[in-house]
Amino acid sequence: MIGAVVIVIVILAALYAGGLLRPQAPVRYLGSPSGYEAFVPNGQTVNYNGQADPVGDLILSNGTTIQNVVWSGQYASTIINNHNQIVQLNSQFVGQTDPINNQQYVPLQDLYVIKGQVPVEQATINGQTYYVIEANKINPANIAGFYTYDKWVPNFVAAMNTPGTYAAGLPGNSPVYDWANVTGTLVYETQLYQHYIRGFSGGDVLVLPNGTIISYGAGTPSGSALFSFSSPQQGYNPSS
Repeated sequence: MIGAVVIVIVILAALYAGGLLRPQAPVRYLGSPSGYEAFVPNGQTVNYNGQADPVGDLILSNGTTIQNVVWSGQYASTIINNHNQIVQLNSQFVGQTDPINNQQYVPLQDLYVIKGQVPVEQATINGQTYYVIEANKINPANIAGFYTYDKWVPNFVAAMNTPGTYAAGLPGNSPVYDWANVTGTLVYETQLYQHYIRGFSGGDVLVLPNGTIISYGAGTPSGSALFSFSSPQQGYNPSS
């Protein structure tokens, strides 16, 4: 009898450790139903519910940034792999010179855009409170990965949420490649990186209503609701 009780206690302890018996915080939905939110990994991971999940910031459509955010569920391993690859490529190429505009390459950052609100719950992991994105509650069509200059990530998210912004591809003879600034550098650098990251394509720009452009590349995942950004169908001519 005592042995049976011990076995039950051990089983319950294992279930608790795995998170199955812990009280769950209510899921909240952050952001705008019609906006774009973005998870930006920082390279750290935590063990949540028995698997490694990426940690980073969540930028909401109104510009608010929430720190200590965990992405849990679908695409967690993809995000970890993508981020590790971009860190490796940055260490390999940043500081080298773009052969077209003669400017130095800059660090790229991966981000994962969610169309609509983001389901999150609060959880304490190793004594630290996190917001956990419940990615399995998000329609895969509403998730897509992008890459841009790390200092432009907030501007990239703001641009996606600016009415009138559109995405465009650049033809190979575009004068933007010659621009002696980060914009010109990125259009070539993203195309360079696409040779090393599977599913990554570069040479795209967001065009804001005021004429500002933000260079970027698109990667995986590639949800269909964001195809207008990940696979732009129109070109950009800076003289137009």
